[in-house]
Amino acid sequence: MSTRDNYKKTLRFSDETDEKLGKLADKCGLSKFQFFNLMVEYFHRTKKDPRDVNDEMLKSTLLKNHDTYIRFIRAQEEKILIPVKTEIDRMIQSQLKIIDFFNTRVLKANTDQADRQEQFSQKLRETVQLLKLIVEKTDTKENLKVKFLYILNTYIKTREAFGFTSSAKDKDDLIQLTRQQIAKL
Repeated sequence: MSTRDNYKKTLRFSDETDEKLGKLADKCGLSKFQFFNLMVEYFHRTKKDPRDVNDEMLKSTLLKNHDTYIRFIRAQEEKILIPVKTEIDRMIQSQLKIIDFFNTRVLKANTDQADRQEQFSQKLRETVQLLKLIVEKTDTKENLKVKFLYILNTYIKTREAFGFTSSAKDKDDLIQLTRQQIAKL
């Protein structure tokens, strides 16, 4: 920054303005001269009108930038957001169809499969009970041999007990009884 010796111009202003300038310079920690030079430089660079207290230029710049941002956002919305939302909606509908298919077909198939397994289990239990009953009713081979030998021995003893005087009817009754006993095995 230039020193005071390089300047030849003087500026006149009221005591009230001098007091305001002094307060502003003190607030910024500068001399009145430094503050004045910086103030002139500020208005020169920003091209602001010091008479414009509301800073209409700043407002118009902000509005212009705001409009630019809004146009940018709308363009992005058209190019990116709306297509993405459309695709997401399509994907959601597709997922809902998959879930509906799963609920109607796959779950029904699982329920049918579980019912068939339960029916199979019931038939298997009935078959096991029937087999147990058959096993209880049938004798083992050894047990049948013992019973048959008993019937045969009884027949032989009774037959030997018959003499020459025994009637043919008694012999036929013995044969018939023996046959009935064998049939019961």
